[in-house]
Amino acid sequence: MTTANKLTLLRVILIPVFLIVLYWGFPGASWVALVIFILASLTDMLDGYIARHYNQITNFGKFMDPLADKMLTMAAMCWFVQSGAMAGWVLAVVLLREFAVSGMRLVAVEQGRVIAAAWSGKVKTAATMLCICAMLAFRFAWLDVLSQAVILVTTVYSGVEYFVKNRDVFTGGV
Repeated sequence: MTTANKLTLLRVILIPVFLIVLYWGFPGASWVALVIFILASLTDMLDGYIARHYNQITNFGKFMDPLADKMLTMAAMCWFVQSGAMAGWVLAVVLLREFAVSGMRLVAVEQGRVIAAAWSGKVKTAATMLCICAMLAFRFAWLDVLSQAVILVTTVYSGVEYFVKNRDVFTGGV
């Protein structure tokens, strides 16, 4: 197993640790959870760099890396919804975008196409991770609202961009 894939797996392993710390709720738990979330987020940047720089790109990594990102951010957003810091409909919009883009990619694969991650998708992921960090670090209602707005705007924009740029995926048949 490559170093890049090990880092991706570490990110997945950190997700339940992150959630256990949040649900345990001891004094300072949100700060510990923030550190865990930052470490997990950094593995995303590091595994991608290592995979490209040291030619460690694998099919497992292509599959698991974006899935691990989604698992990490969705776990955090589910906790925010349950704790009342995030509206459930915001999470629903994010989930809808993820399912829609994944579905479009499946249709494209059947046509022999690969839809690579767009720049706006990378911005969406980075913005979401930064907003989650802000929400964990600072418990201000206005910051929660601002973070949700940033997550929504980047999510919707990147989703629309994926569909506009790749609309020909759906014009091939009924």
